[in-house]
Parts: sequence; C-alpha cells; structure tokens
Amino acid sequence: MTAEYKVLGDVAVITLANPPVNGLGHATRIGITDGLSKALDDAAVKAIVITGAGKAFSGGADIKEFGTPKALQEPNLLSVILALEASTKPIVAAIHSVCMGGGLELAMGCHYRVAAPGTSVALPEVKLGLLPGAGGTQRLPRVLGVETALNMIVSGEAVKSEMLASLPGQKLFDKLAASPESLFEEAIEFAKAMAAKGGDLPLVRNLPCKHPQGDAYFQFARNTVGAMSRNYPAPLKCVDAVEAATKLKFDEGMAEERRSFIALMFTPESAALRHLFMAERAASRIPDVPEDTPQRPIRSVGVIGAGTMGGG
Repeated sequence: MTAEYKVLGDVAVITLANPPVNGLGHATRIGITDGLSKALDDAAVKAIVITGAGKAFSGGADIKEFGTPKALQEPNLLSVILALEASTKPIVAAIHSVCMGGGLELAMGCHYRVAAPGTSVALPEVKLGLLPGAGGTQRLPRVLGVETALNMIVSGEAVKSEMLASLPGQKLFDKLAASPESLFEEAIEFAKAMAAKGGDLPLVRNLPCKHPQGDAYFQFARNTVGAMSRNYPAPLKCVDAVEAATKLKFDEGMAEERRSFIALMFTPESAALRHLFMAERAASRIPDVPEDTPQRPIRSVGVIGAGTMGGG
C-alpha cells in the first residue's frame, strides 16, 4: 500500500507514501479511499488529516499510467475527490514542499488546507500538452480568482504558497503554518478545532466563480494565449475550460473539462511532450549507479577534435 493510515487521539492521518513525489497512482488512490473508509467507520475519529511523506505532499498523477487502463481504474482521482467531499468528518490537507497537478486537485477536494511556507504549488499539465483533468480548471478559479488561476493553468509554472496566501480574498489556504517543521502539528490542531466547531463542511465546488469583464476578458485571454502557444492546442483549451467554470454549473464545467482532457490525451502534441518528459528523466538516471554514489568534482574539461563540433 502506498498510503499509510494511523490514528492520533481523535484525528486519523492518511499519509501518501509513494516516493519520490507521492504520485497518485492506482495503489495510492486505493490507500486514500481505504483510509477514508476506516476513519469514517471509527466513532472515535472526529477529523482527518491528509499529508505526504518525504519531500512532497504530492507531485500529481502517475504519468506512467497515462493512456493505460489504470489511469481510469476505480477509484480514479475524480472518484477519490468526490469521496473526500462527501466525508461527514472534516478533512484537512497538510500541504508541504510540492503540491502540483493531481496533488493540488486532491487538496482542493478537502474541506480545509493548511500549507507550509515555501511549498511549490502548480497545475503543470499544460507542459504535457494537457489540461488539469480532475477539477483543477473548475476549482482553482473559485479559490484564487479567475485571472490568477488562468495564469497558473496556462503557464504551468509553480508559485510559492506564501505568495498565494497573501492574495486578497484567496480561499486556497485556510492557514499558512509558521514553518515546515510545525506544519503537521498545526494541521492536527486545526483539524481538531474544525471538528469542535461543527456545522456544514465547506466545499470549493460551492464557491462562486465570475469575472467582472466576462466575455471581453476571455477574448483578450484567447488572443494573448493563442499568439504565444503557436501550434499547441492545450493552452487555448485551458482558457475554454476556465471560461466554462464562470458560465456553467459546477458539474457541467467538470464534464467540459473531462472531455477536453481526454481529447488532448490522444493528440500527437501531448504524446510527444509526454515522451520528452519521460526521456529527460530517464537520461538523468544511469543503470546500476545508485543515487547515493559519491560524486567527484570536475575541475577541467578537454575537448578533442577541431571540426564543427569541437570548435563549437
């Protein structure tokens, strides 16, 4: 199992444990839903905290599953997020280090979010020729505002948690922890406080999503993004999906997002970008050389050959 479950007093803790970045592969998704079921069935548990082991909360979906049956196998990420939203006990995401892609979508499916300073937050799917496929285009505009969310989704670039937490009116983070070291304890205490508070549990899907300039803003966004994205279809599809968040009911917007995600998955552009992503990472790993191999400093380099390559 790639998600661990334990109970600390009256708080259940589900820890994603799928190194190196706690990717949300099928086994991890099963671990989350199994832990959630245990917590809901345990009368002594009053609240739930979800966090990540090691150096990440979650880096998102397992790219190796893309285009395979495992990507859609139940529980898929959409089903996991729906299960979190339906929980009768408050769920707090304790976010640290890296929270990207499906990891951010998972966090937005929780009732509350506590973040460590210095956390890198992003929806980078556009760099793989895709758009967020588990509600990212529908939930991020609701917690950060349309313009900030669209900029993040179209660029795919990471933003630090403290910068996002400082935005006026943001609802992505309910609390910014004092330090990465204190995050877990602060999340536990926050979960206890929310359980004691009672009342209806907040859902991101229920937040309003509008832009004051409406059609004019999205036409401007299309002109700008279209000029920059050239022959890549994903960025403009991101604009369409965020616009859908402002015009359609939440479930209708989710359906539009999903249709675009699946269509993009089978484009040659996305296939090429995913191949490049995997190739770059494969090139950084040398077979039979473990990661803890000592490195020797390189102080000088010699180039042999005076032809075009050598001269360059």
